[in-house]
Amino acid sequence: MLLKDKVAVITGGAGINGLGFCTARMMAEQGAQVVILDLEQADPQAAAARLGEEHLGLVANVTDKASCEAAAAAVLARWGRIDILVNNAGVTQPVKFLDITGADYDRILDVSLRGTLYASQAVLPAMLAQKSGSIVCISSVSAQRGGGILGGPHYSAAKAGVLGLARAMAREYGGSNIRVNCVTPGLIATDINKGKIPEDKRQGILDGIPLARIGEPADVGGCVVFLASDLAKYCTGVTLDVNGGMLIH
Repeated sequence: MLLKDKVAVITGGAGINGLGFCTARMMAEQGAQVVILDLEQADPQAAAARLGEEHLGLVANVTDKASCEAAAAAVLARWGRIDILVNNAGVTQPVKFLDITGADYDRILDVSLRGTLYASQAVLPAMLAQKSGSIVCISSVSAQRGGGILGGPHYSAAKAGVLGLARAMAREYGGSNIRVNCVTPGLIATDINKGKIPEDKRQGILDGIPLARIGEPADVGGCVVFLASDLAKYCTGVTLDVNGGMLIH
């Protein structure tokens, strides 16, 4: 198994039909002890229970640094190490550029970008102490192509910020054997976009995807597992596109 005896923390992972939970399930199948972090209303404990009693669900808000640190402390109290962090938590909003309010901007960037910062800061001391670790950040094809699918411009900005932040972490912590990489999903069939693609636009979107289908959560989860594992032990600062060819560059 690729992740045997590894402890993996996944933010925003409680949504059963989301990328985070799919990744959690795939990591558990590869032998990892999985910790799902999410807001109280998402019920991360119930999501973790679906994986098995050896896994853990914790209430945490990635926009609150103290909350992230408390979650990391709870993981260390149970297992004594943190090997993998998946910065998956994010929110989107389909709004035009001139309609973005200050509150909109703060909300979207806080979860995706500030959340990536705080969650990473919370686990890095443990990874530094053990001289190993893998952080995988979920960005988006929207960051690379300037939106144009479902999320607004502030979503593109947040996800582009994740790319820059991850690359800076990769450069700073590579000497400590801590790898930091990104995955940029294209259009994936999850609850975040369920029912939001008008039927009259669906075929046009598919025409722009060489693999001629919308992605599935496991398409992304498998790539996250790869980057988290020793199969990718010489990869850091990588941006792995998972978009069916929607963006070829």
